[in-house]
Amino acid sequence: SLDDARETMKDISYFGTMMVHKGIADGMVSGAAHTTAHTIKPSFQIIKTVPGASVVSSIFLMVMRDRLWAFGDCAVNPNPTAQQLGEIAAVSAKTASQFGIDPKVAMLSYSTGTSGSGPDVDRAVEAVAAAKKADPELIVDGPLQFDAACDPGVGKKKAPESPVAGQATVFIFPDLEAGNAGYKIAQRTGDALAIGPVLQGLNKPVNDLSRGATVPDIVNTVAITAIQAGALK
Repeated sequence: SLDDARETMKDISYFGTMMVHKGIADGMVSGAAHTTAHTIKPSFQIIKTVPGASVVSSIFLMVMRDRLWAFGDCAVNPNPTAQQLGEIAAVSAKTASQFGIDPKVAMLSYSTGTSGSGPDVDRAVEAVAAAKKADPELIVDGPLQFDAACDPGVGKKKAPESPVAGQATVFIFPDLEAGNAGYKIAQRTGDALAIGPVLQGLNKPVNDLSRGATVPDIVNTVAITAIQAGALK
């Protein structure tokens, strides 16, 4: 009812999301004082996903050791299917390219190639196939262990024929547990600057902050949101 709608708009997340939807604002950054669900749920209901997208996902831009990498999905999808991982990989590559990253996508696993076996390894193989179907031009490979994906020496030994091993710039984690732990380990012990999460798959830019976000984190995410909004114009 109209009364229910008015009551809903008293919620700051719904109000901000509606401003973006109506074009009053170009994007929204939230989450420093709210949960991820409180930030993202209104965007699912109001802004909705781009045509053809079956999943909303995220990447973190990771600035570390003079390198700029993208980690996905570290904030949204707890247990993505192989098909969803493939879509996340393809969309993450496109997002990464917006920020000057030449995307070479690694589908991460505990196995490199056939060094291990099991359902999770099979899912990584299927995810690579799904990513290539979503974007035939995409440079993607997996399963790859993290060291094989990022270290040229290890990559050459473990996967010498891979177009990605040793030179990956976009890292797709198998699930939210691994991704969230991975980016926070890099951030807290590797002195990496983590910018994000940058949400992907929505019609307009809405980005979430960690409730542990610092002022520089907020400023960086606002800048990222502005870049996303500019790309839509």
